[in-house]
Amino acid sequence: MEVIRGRRVLVTDADGFIGSHLAEMLIEAGARVTALVQYNSFSTWGWLDSSPLAAQMEVVAGDIRDPYLCHQIVQGVEVIFHLAALIAIPYSYRAPDSYVDTNIKGTLNICQAALACGVKKLIQTSTSEVYGTAQYVPMDENHPLCAQSPYSATKIGADAIAVSFHRSFGLPVVIARPFNSFGPRQSARAVIPTIISQLALGVREIRLGDLMTTRDFTFVEDTCRGFLSISGIEGGDGEVFHIGSDHEVSVAELVTMLCSILGVEGRAVLDPERLRPEGSEVRRLRCDNRKLAQATGFRPAVPLIDGLRRTAEWFGRKENLRRYRGTVYNV
Repeated sequence: MEVIRGRRVLVTDADGFIGSHLAEMLIEAGARVTALVQYNSFSTWGWLDSSPLAAQMEVVAGDIRDPYLCHQIVQGVEVIFHLAALIAIPYSYRAPDSYVDTNIKGTLNICQAALACGVKKLIQTSTSEVYGTAQYVPMDENHPLCAQSPYSATKIGADAIAVSFHRSFGLPVVIARPFNSFGPRQSARAVIPTIISQLALGVREIRLGDLMTTRDFTFVEDTCRGFLSISGIEGGDGEVFHIGSDHEVSVAELVTMLCSILGVEGRAVLDPERLRPEGSEVRRLRCDNRKLAQATGFRPAVPLIDGLRRTAEWFGRKENLRRYRGTVYNV
């Protein structure tokens, strides 16, 4: 995309699932990328360790909970793609305080650094989980917010912090709100990698949570294209833009589709450990993606079945599958 070519950009959580794909796409688009990865004592860069494009990035290890680090890495940056967050919903029941620190206070640190350093565009990454169960479908950007988990509550808070900086201080903030992304590199805590990794390991009774919930899935490549489209919007500050397919599928349907793709017979088995508390389960999500389409022309290009095939193919490689414990429940 020409709009990003030559610009200096920061991607937080560039070591993660979506972040690593986005950082690579930005390099391919000609951006000058600073990639923030989570500091650890092993000196690993997450998924960037195996990326051939990492050598073209400035990789910085740190933590968005440190305001001084945030101010340092934002200097000279024109566009920030802020993805860093704790996102596992089940773990947010166990450790909600850590979600407040990372998702809300971390976003505050990024906003303060962006304001101080004169960033031209801050793209705050939200989530469709902020809506809770759909009150109507398809769900547009005006859908009411409903925190059904500590995770979603902290993402509502993070979005509010970002928008408040636009309204209070004129910070050019746009909220990107992806629905459920999937694809290579995704954590096994997510439903599609959970199904594929179990099937790939020979499991034929696939242990899952609620089978009747529906989600709107977008292949990660399209999610990243959506981010780039949002970065090129003229105006739009303080607004929310959805990234999604406007198509919903149940967990049970995913099992059938993936068994067919892999050419195996399998069936889903309810695992009570994987169920959310009754009042916390988001039962239905379906994206209204017209606003972003009208603003930029963007619509997802990869059909669900093609994305599932590409994801299953990636997981089918031994060097990738061995990174996952398919028979262990990841909280």
